[in-house]
Amino acid sequence: MVAVLATMLLAVIRAFLGPTVFDRVLAANMVGTKTVLLIAVGGFLTGRPEWLDLAILYALMNFTGMIALLRFSKFANLASDEQLK
Repeated sequence: MVAVLATMLLAVIRAFLGPTVFDRVLAANMVGTKTVLLIAVGGFLTGRPEWLDLAILYALMNFTGMIALLRFSKFANLASDEQLK
């Protein structure tokens, strides 16, 4: 569990220091993925398997958020799919 927290800290540092938008988005996605892992490991260690449902729900929210963030970074708008010229 400490290793997951350490990698989350490194990802947060990369998200703040990342020189490009891609680095920051990748680091944010990594934090979300590590959070899912942290919830799953926490559920395993505490003997509460129902936390896996929360981990799956968080993974879906992370995926949806990343799609929205990437779409917004590409089109600068969430409603339109036409590329800016």
